[in-house]
Amino acid sequence: MQSKLPLSHKNSTNNKLVFSKIKEIFILFFIRLANVVNYLKNIFRNLISNKLEFQEFLKQCYQIGNKSVGLISVTGIIIGLVLTIQSRPPLVDFGAVAMLPGMVAVSIIREMGPVITALICAGKIGSSMGAELSSMRVTEQIDAMEVSNTNPINFLIIPRVLAVTLMIPILTLYADAIGIFGSWLGVNIKDDVSLRLFISQAFKSVEFIDIIPALIKSFFFGAVIGLVGCYKGFNAGRGTESVGIAANSAVVTASLLLIIVDLIAVQITDLL
Repeated sequence: MQSKLPLSHKNSTNNKLVFSKIKEIFILFFIRLANVVNYLKNIFRNLISNKLEFQEFLKQCYQIGNKSVGLISVTGIIIGLVLTIQSRPPLVDFGAVAMLPGMVAVSIIREMGPVITALICAGKIGSSMGAELSSMRVTEQIDAMEVSNTNPINFLIIPRVLAVTLMIPILTLYADAIGIFGSWLGVNIKDDVSLRLFISQAFKSVEFIDIIPALIKSFFFGAVIGLVGCYKGFNAGRGTESVGIAANSAVVTASLLLIIVDLIAVQITDLL
């Protein structure tokens, strides 16, 4: 009997530790959820009640487009090339090579263009926003703005979020065009097709319903990247290591949310 009591006491202690850890996780989750809700509430309240910092908005639009256009150009051409080179052999076996331009165009416009563009921008823009705002938090620039009665949300966050929300659809359209051009390059590795004929064949298979949902979800992609990047940077810790943590966390969180938003958008589009 005496040998069993310590074991029972040990199990009881372990159960208490497990329940305590679960309780701690739940409390931390709800605290973070409350912070996110408060963050979104402040953004929407300032967006409605305050005047947009238009100069800062234009500056962010330029920086976002200028930072991303080169990488998106290279990625778009490679995506078009890879899709074409991988898809051509099965179509040759079935004698359906004429379907290749339309198939690649639909794939790029509906899914590959928006998703790849958003993921690239999450890595490049989201991390940049997280690092920039977190460094401002570490160096107490945001605190100085609050003390001097300058609204940091209206000046720092809203222009960035709106700029990303606007620029991602534009970059997506650019990536679609570059991807189709890359597909034409891939076709001309084995065949000799003029660019005009290739584009004509590609857009015969593209319908209005293919473009609009992809363009709409790219706005949501941009909003996710901007909101997450600014949230991680604005709520960073005080130490210098928080800059790297905020940048890394912004990329990981934004990328995960982009995949979830894309999954939801595909399900909604499938119902139409």
